[in-house]
Amino acid sequence: MKQHIFLSSPHMSEEGYEQEYIKEAFDTNWIAPLGKNVTEFEKEMTAKLGAGRAVALSAGTAAIHMALKAIGVSQGDIVFCQSLTFSATANPIVYEKATPVFIDSNKETWNMDPKALELAFEKYQKQGKMPKAVMVVHLYGICAHIDEIVEICKKYQVPLIEDAAESLGTIYHGKFTGTFGDYGIISFNGNKIITSSGGGMLLINTEDAEEKAKKVLYWATQAREPARWYQHTEIGYNYRMSNIVAGIGRGQLKVLDKRVEKKRYIYEYYKENLGDLDGIHFMPMMEDTRSNCWLTSIQLDAECKVKPLDIMIALEEDDVESRPIWKPMHLQPVFSDCDFVSFVEELHVVDEETGADNSISGEIFERGVCMPSDSKMSDEDLERVCDVVRKLWR
Repeated sequence: MKQHIFLSSPHMSEEGYEQEYIKEAFDTNWIAPLGKNVTEFEKEMTAKLGAGRAVALSAGTAAIHMALKAIGVSQGDIVFCQSLTFSATANPIVYEKATPVFIDSNKETWNMDPKALELAFEKYQKQGKMPKAVMVVHLYGICAHIDEIVEICKKYQVPLIEDAAESLGTIYHGKFTGTFGDYGIISFNGNKIITSSGGGMLLINTEDAEEKAKKVLYWATQAREPARWYQHTEIGYNYRMSNIVAGIGRGQLKVLDKRVEKKRYIYEYYKENLGDLDGIHFMPMMEDTRSNCWLTSIQLDAECKVKPLDIMIALEEDDVESRPIWKPMHLQPVFSDCDFVSFVEELHVVDEETGADNSISGEIFERGVCMPSDSKMSDEDLERVCDVVRKLWR
């Protein structure tokens, strides 16, 4: 009987690092949203990535929310946000009663197009309403054109948040994603390159990183004032990471480099064994970048006889997981009233069923597939996947 192949599932260390840290938490009775594992996890992540400060939180979404609050995003503000992403990137903007303005991607990175970002700044500057923040995403571990985006944000003096939830371990010009902007976001969800079953981390790279971290910790622990009684002057949140979850994260961080190596191997295996198929293209890789290749993703030409759904159904029938590329936020019903800035003129729907349009992000969504990229996959598993896919071209 064939074994199920996951898209990307939890992969604990063979050395048992996670269990050591969990045992220490149990032995010391620190089963709480604070403790040695939490503080050490923050220090170890800061040292690994070269960030200014790190705050361990309950989810990557919570980290985005805290970054927006730290910047001062509030009701009536706008935030420029990459459209091609998961909804968790955009949702916290609405938590603060602000409005997202979605920015199209470019073909070179699948991420925020710096030219479209500049266009959005020019458009809203004329209206006398500048964004409070910019949020870029490093999709599937692909580094965005971060140099250009940083320069544009500096030009207009607007803080930059990097959603690096999918790109932990990706390096560009010797520097980790999540450390280029004022704030960086990491996720430890169960399908990420390393996981703590859940949880996330906020990287703070501002000059006043320590002061900002104290404020985030205040909000993340229900905004309790330092009084003898329970007193609150602001609304707070239950966002702090638990000591058990942090223990798993500490163990996982020790094997991050191994996981990146395996994910990159999977990407190269697919490229070598499927790259000759007519009409298939692999997700882009920027020069001077070591991508973590979290999910190897492909795109098919519009004229290709095989469609993304054909691949997903064929894999599903062989008990193999895959999934579509994220549906862009500007195409989501919940954000239908939000503005979208693109260099594509005369936008129109190209697929009535999915709602995909002819924007760059719309085309990537319409013609893309995330291939199974589980770090526990063997060469036999990879060969099995490739055999299923190749049959569709015969």
